[in-house]
Formats: sequence, C-alpha cells, structure tokens
Amino acid sequence: MGSDPRSASASEVVLVRQMEVPDANLAGNVHGGTIMKMVDTAAGLAAAKHCGGLAVTAQMDEMSFLEPVYLGDLVTVRAMVNEAFRTSMEVGVRVEAESISTGRTVHTSSAYLVFVALDREGGPREVPAVLAETEQQRRRQHEARLRREARLARKRAIEEARSRSGDS
Repeated sequence: MGSDPRSASASEVVLVRQMEVPDANLAGNVHGGTIMKMVDTAAGLAAAKHCGGLAVTAQMDEMSFLEPVYLGDLVTVRAMVNEAFRTSMEVGVRVEAESISTGRTVHTSSAYLVFVALDREGGPREVPAVLAETEQQRRRQHEARLRREARLARKRAIEEARSRSGDS
C-alpha cells in the first residue's frame, strides 16, 4: 500500500448543521437528499484526510433512514475510514439529529461509502493502510473487509449473468 499506516481516528470528520426551510421536502421534514449530500461530503473529507489528497465517491452501500429529521434539528454527521484496500477506502458514516427544543438526540441513518484515491492525472493511486487502535475500530475494519468481499462477489455474479445472456 501507499505510505506508512495511518490511524482510523486521524481520518475522523464531524459536520454539524442546523436544518432550515430550504432543506425541507414536500412532507415538511428534511429531504433525504440533503442528508445524503452531508453524508457524502463528510465521507469524502475523511477519505481525503486518510489518503492525503483527492478521493472520489465510487459507491454508496445501502443507506437506511431510521428516523425522520425535522426542520430546526441540529444534524451531526460523523465519518471515519474503516479500512483501506490498494487504491480504495471504505468510510463509515453515522447521522444523528438533535432537537434543540427538547434535547432529544436520535440516530437517524448510517451508510458505508467507498472512495478511490486519485493521482494528479486522475488515475487511482495507492492509499495508506488503516491502523485500527480500538476494539470498535478493529470490528469496523473486519466488517469492512466482509462488505468488500460481498461487493466483489455481487459484481462477479452480475458480470457472469450478463456474459451468459449476451448483455454487456
């Protein structure tokens, strides 16, 4: 891999923003796309911190919206690199919303994103390994490897199905 390993915690990014009227959807809650953009931004910053340069979103795994986010809520998005592969990194993101009036905080969504580090010419470049320092970081690192295996297996299965049917 790239340079010396870097600690997972060194990549941590926390974004906090109050949700306002332009963030609303037709139901009057915060639009899922607003949350997804915050997730992608935080994850991209975490990936860039880890690899020390430009990284682009290659994939977003399933993102579940567990609880609604309301106008006026304070949204906190936490992102950290879980694992690095040769040129890619998996970033885990957790979103929480806090009601300023009641103080109630809820876990609203989570997502895993894959970023690829780019060199000056726009091609993939190697990234540093992730040094997991806590038990929780080691668990996240292990689970990231499992998710990567699942992504690669799904990709192979789709390619095989397309080759059998003649689609490309």
